Amino acid sequence: MNTFVYIIAAVLPVSFLIGLTVHSVRQSRKGVPGKKILATNLVGFLVSAVLVGAFTFAVTAIAADADSKDAPPVETEVSDERQAEPAQAEPAAAANTDGINKGLGLLAAALVTSLAGIGGGIAVAAGAPAAIAATTEDPKSFGKSLIFVALGESIALYGLVISIMILGKV
Repeated sequence: MNTFVYIIAAVLPVSFLIGLTVHSVRQSRKGVPGKKILATNLVGFLVSAVLVGAFTFAVTAIAADADSKDAPPVETEVSDERQAEPAQAEPAAAANTDGINKGLGLLAAALVTSLAGIGGGIAVAAGAPAAIAATTEDPKSFGKSLIFVALGESIALYGLVISIMILGKV
């Protein structure tokens, strides 16, 4: 049962995005305006992001439930005047939160990397054509223009470094 859930969690988002890409290509060949295709792609991306998030938490919950079923029964000690107290209740709760923390850490690392990559792409998309235009008008401005393009690319690198730091903590 668990392997089936893992396979669906891996295959469903990828197949959804492939289907969305095929649909976009067909719409483009039919002459549908680019803004409508872009809007469809953005909605599809958001839906797939929600699906991936839901499956991530579902798989984490299934794994935590399976771990709690496989755990040995909690032993109790009984004294003359006191009631029974669980001896190992805290480690089971800690093990349950470790899976959730790992899942949230992986989700945070993915978000940091993807958002930094998108931001870096937007910065380079704005800066590189301007740098090329400035260099064609005045070849001496190449060094100054290159700095602005490199600053845009560094945004993605900063996001990658932060995600590596997050993965180091998980």
